[in-house]
Amino acid sequence: MFDEPRLTKRDLADYYAAVASRMLPHVAGRPLTLLRCPEGASRECFFQRHPSPGLPDALHPVELREPGGVRTYMSVVDAAGLFALVQLGALEVHAWGARVPDLHHPDLLTFDLDPDPSLPWPHTVQAAHELRELLAQRGLESFAKTTGGKGLHVVAPIEPRAEWSEALGFARAVAEAMVERAPQRYVLRAAKSERSGKIYLDTLRNARAASAICPYSTRARPGAPVATPVSWSELGPGLHSAQFDPRSVLRRLAQLRGDPWEGYTELRQALPR
Repeated sequence: MFDEPRLTKRDLADYYAAVASRMLPHVAGRPLTLLRCPEGASRECFFQRHPSPGLPDALHPVELREPGGVRTYMSVVDAAGLFALVQLGALEVHAWGARVPDLHHPDLLTFDLDPDPSLPWPHTVQAAHELRELLAQRGLESFAKTTGGKGLHVVAPIEPRAEWSEALGFARAVAEAMVERAPQRYVLRAAKSERSGKIYLDTLRNARAASAICPYSTRARPGAPVATPVSWSELGPGLHSAQFDPRSVLRRLAQLRGDPWEGYTELRQALPR
């Protein structure tokens, strides 16, 4: 499935077995978007959001009424579901910001910090800490995650009470506040012509049916990087977004004394107005 480091389906199944207890609280019951690479990361890959004939029973259907009718999505509920994803060649697992049974109200906010490639890494780290402070001022505790790419995600769990439009609006307002503070460093537009030397603050992960890479999911990229939860004390200039792969993640978890996202699943906080 990966050439360097060399990882087979069995290697990936062993990896997901080891991280299942940490990953499932963030993925179980959520509609998924999969990046499937049946012949490995270096060959053709494709995205899949809806089930097709012959999918394993461990992938559970999620039916959702939409304007054009009822659409069916896929979800997992246990480690068997993670193994089924491996069997399908799913090298990236992306999930909604809401879970069954209430898919109409998000239960987390996701801010995607996407830096211009020319920007030194410490600028992205600084942006994440600034965003954490801004959210804390509004009563929200947040958590950091490497993406396996070039950026970072800052996520904040919320009680599933607000509408999707409210969550997206709030995230947009927070991003606008960051741009207002430092327009020379941040931008809200995705156009590459406007992002030179800046960090794009992507809040669209908070829209209905949008998805974000799951904690502990691999990415279909050279080096088999893993989207990895990190503590705020770890997040510094020496930690890079694509530095973890399945083997280094397992070594890291064996050495950690606690969960980098300690308290995440117990946290109860409402979306501020």
